[in-house]
Amino acid sequence: MNILSILMIAVGLGMDAFSVAVSAGAMRQGMTMAPVVRMSGAFGSFQFIMPIAGWMVGRTVAGVLAGYGCWIAFGLLAYIGVKMIVASFSKSDRSPVTDPTKGWTLLTLAVATSMDALAVGLGFAFLNVSIVQASIVIGAATFAMTAAGMALGGTLGRLAGKRVETLGGLILIGAGLKVLLDHLH
Repeated sequence: MNILSILMIAVGLGMDAFSVAVSAGAMRQGMTMAPVVRMSGAFGSFQFIMPIAGWMVGRTVAGVLAGYGCWIAFGLLAYIGVKMIVASFSKSDRSPVTDPTKGWTLLTLAVATSMDALAVGLGFAFLNVSIVQASIVIGAATFAMTAAGMALGGTLGRLAGKRVETLGGLILIGAGLKVLLDHLH
């Protein structure tokens, strides 16, 4: 597999991370580099690690993960999306919204957006692919796409105001549905 093919796969895998990053960027007011680096680093790291994990697992678990991985990703993204929507309708302006660039929320989003990369790693196990090179390209592309998504989301957040969190939640639910529908054919 050539580098162009791997780059195309990397961009495809990074699209979910980009969508989630747009939502996260839209929620944050007065964004600094720290949340961008945290989210980009987490998403890029998981997108780097998951193909390697899939490569190492090989064929024996491929059937199980193929059957449940999409449901797990959907559940995680939908849960956080619903949580964001509910928080957006909170009557109190002082109620803190969960920061998607920190803690368990960040970890959950990183895992959910990298489930496809695990499946790609399983596929790579049967091809003549340098898994380390492919994983570096996938992780780096996801890092860049996440940073760009947060920047775009920050601009949208300033334009759309407080209810952008509702849109962000809907985007996460939509991303989860896309993962689910893509795998259910």
